[in-house]
Amino acid sequence: MELHRRLLLAHCAAHTLSILAGLLIVIPLALNGSAFKGRCALFSQGFWRTENQTLITGESNEISHLVIQQWGPPSACQFATFVGVFTVLYGAAQGWRSLFYLHGRHDDTLLSAFLTLLLSLCLFFLSGGASITLSLGLVSWCDVVTEHNSRPYSCAESQSIPLYLDVETSSFYSELTCAQLALWCVTGLWLIQVILSFLRLYHSHSQHISGPCLAREKELLLGQAYCDCAFTQHLHALPHEHPHLSQTTAVLI
Repeated sequence: MELHRRLLLAHCAAHTLSILAGLLIVIPLALNGSAFKGRCALFSQGFWRTENQTLITGESNEISHLVIQQWGPPSACQFATFVGVFTVLYGAAQGWRSLFYLHGRHDDTLLSAFLTLLLSLCLFFLSGGASITLSLGLVSWCDVVTEHNSRPYSCAESQSIPLYLDVETSSFYSELTCAQLALWCVTGLWLIQVILSFLRLYHSHSQHISGPCLAREKELLLGQAYCDCAFTQHLHALPHEHPHLSQTTAVLI
């Protein structure tokens, strides 16, 4: 298999994996946004409050519940969602394009390969920023839920503990962790696509430079071969001319 076809096949596989990883970003974040009624848990601020509650029997009981002072900025969740959606759409378009090139035995032009490399590099930094934002936001939310690890349970275990909020918190850790891992996978895949795009650009550039040179060398070789052939035919024709010269010389004598 030729080198450019191998690169196209690897690019197609990377885009397919990026589509799957992008869906693992979008779906959990959509479920989390629905459970939190459109609010973003990332970078939220809050504290635990303990109150005495009097039961029907007259006994008092202490109840701790989480109080949210300020929910996180919606842009923190929307940023990761945007990266996931764009990864799915771009991966589908580029994957179909790579399959078309594989079937038609075509390759990118220099300009197209350069633009693909530039866009892949931008998306690599974009997905990296979204991964860092989501990771830091999840750590901030876990610090609020566990009161900076002073509670007798972890952030994952807090899903099964009532927080007494007006949102559904039974699966927030699973959803945000899934989106976080998928986002880091997307970042790694974009790094792979940057490398593949650079290799395709280098290969296209090499073909563009070496193409005219090879054609010129072929013309020179063909011209030299033609000269050698003509010279060889001339040498073969010389012995047939010598008898005529000798006969002419004899007649003159």
